[in-house]
Amino acid sequence: MAGLIVLKPGVDWTATGGLFDWTLEFLISRLSDRQTANHLQEIVDNNLGSLWIDELPAAARQEIVSHLRNGLVTAGERQLPETEHKIAVIQHLQELVNATYSAGLPESGDPGSQ
Repeated sequence: MAGLIVLKPGVDWTATGGLFDWTLEFLISRLSDRQTANHLQEIVDNNLGSLWIDELPAAARQEIVSHLRNGLVTAGERQLPETEHKIAVIQHLQELVNATYSAGLPESGDPGSQ
């Protein structure tokens, strides 16, 4: 089963179910908003397969974007298993990071992000 992260209407990222879950688990462990973290955990636990960022509270959206931009690729390089597909998987994670910019999403600490 594939997973989908919708950053905003028309800007989304799809991945295999395993990579989608890994990406959400990366976020869950880092989010300060426990309600949002619990929501993401529910998506993983119930194999719901999609996350709509624009449905989350503004502060949670900004924190998610910050974590994606400032740690996702590095975490993937460190944590994902060494396989013949790892380079492609890391590039795919980078595509999600790039999509946060093309979607124009602010991150925590951005001027005017409050």
